[in-house]
Amino acid sequence: MHSPAPFYPIGTPGIAWTDAERLQWRTGQTRHRSYADDVMARIEQLRRGFDVREYGDVTYEGVRFPLLAVRSRDWDDARPVGLVTGGVHGYETSGVHGALEFLERYATQYVGRVNLLVVPCVSPWGYERIHRWNFDALDPNRSFREGSGCGEAEALLRLVQPLRSRVLVHIDLHETTDSDESEFRPAKAARDGEAFEPGHVPDGFYLVDDSENPQPAFQQAIIDAVARVTHIAPADERGEIIGSAVVAPGVIRYPVRELSLCAGITGARYTTTTEVYPDSPRASSEQCNAAQAAAVCAALDYAIPHG
Repeated sequence: MHSPAPFYPIGTPGIAWTDAERLQWRTGQTRHRSYADDVMARIEQLRRGFDVREYGDVTYEGVRFPLLAVRSRDWDDARPVGLVTGGVHGYETSGVHGALEFLERYATQYVGRVNLLVVPCVSPWGYERIHRWNFDALDPNRSFREGSGCGEAEALLRLVQPLRSRVLVHIDLHETTDSDESEFRPAKAARDGEAFEPGHVPDGFYLVDDSENPQPAFQQAIIDAVARVTHIAPADERGEIIGSAVVAPGVIRYPVRELSLCAGITGARYTTTTEVYPDSPRASSEQCNAAQAAAVCAALDYAIPHG
């Protein structure tokens, strides 16, 4: 039997956090970077070729964060929608910058072929603090359901709701980092009053398919494209990646809607969650961003003709 991890500095082992522990956690968070400078400024430059819309906002301790979506200027309701989301976990940097790189370098290739809707940074407070959670110590990527109380997730749900039947493909850009094991999973265990069981961080890129709607050829097309940019994560000695069976090289599956994950918000035919490993000695930050952009292009290139 595992005992609760004794080392996490907040809370009492085996007892879920109350508001007091959440406040203690929040007080310890430090702002490391600027959403306005890093993200909003780049989105502003995209207004020359795209429509930029504020689809909501979150305000924490008097600081307002506008939530921004970038849309195709030639939007045509007769076309399917390609949805790209990044920064659901604010600390997963290449998810944000990979989405922006796709918009800046590749999105014009899809003019007239698909309606693009790109949300580069779903969780700006988490982006600034390089954290998985939002201000309320909630994980946005377990909160995509009505009544979750997560403002970032609820705003994205409202944005997407009118388009759900028209979304053909949704690619959600994420990272798996060493800090998942050193900070975020221990923090989650402490928050929930559960035991922390150490896991293994895979070295390389992988995808999470939807176990209720598997699309192996679609996932393979993305893996093939990304393999030209960075390395694909191998299975561990149990044939798994982060505790899930590897169903194809670099591919695992989750029940995305059951888990209230971002990839399940549309019911699109083609969905995937990317996972880049930025801490690998074999991958630079530029490669990680490029891998995310390549994954988006490959997802669209496969889905549009197969739609």
